[in-house]
Amino acid sequence: MTLGFSPHDHAHCQSSCIDQVEQYCADHGLKLTPIRRRVLEILLEEHRALGAYDVLAVLAKDGTRAQPPVAYRALDFLVQHGFAHKVEHLNAFVACVTPGADHTPAFLICTSCDSVAETETTLAGGDLGATGFAVQTTVVEAKGLCPDCQARGA
Repeated sequence: MTLGFSPHDHAHCQSSCIDQVEQYCADHGLKLTPIRRRVLEILLEEHRALGAYDVLAVLAKDGTRAQPPVAYRALDFLVQHGFAHKVEHLNAFVACVTPGADHTPAFLICTSCDSVAETETTLAGGDLGATGFAVQTTVVEAKGLCPDCQARGA
């Protein structure tokens, strides 16, 4: 499932994700505070990874006087519970397209416009072959050109 580079109803995508996160939090006794919710909304507004300071800038425009620890705590909560992912190469965060689901995503990063799309890998279950090593976490990031940048000849 590569959503970020596929045509879709972005408003529906955003509201559906928020609804799923709210339900997951209710089902699992998690507290989706207003700041955590707003940080998730900020991540959902664009299909590119945002750093903590990008998030803080949007919060400031909203009138929220937040310090870096506030953004980092909200982002940590979102990542810990599978509502967002950290894109290591960019040291930034993206909203998860399947919030709360146990999956192994890969990130397709456009080197021209910095858009990021999440897609599923076949590494589920932590199997990298007959290595005897039990993988707990993987981060798969591929850099290239998104369809829009390819069409523009970027």
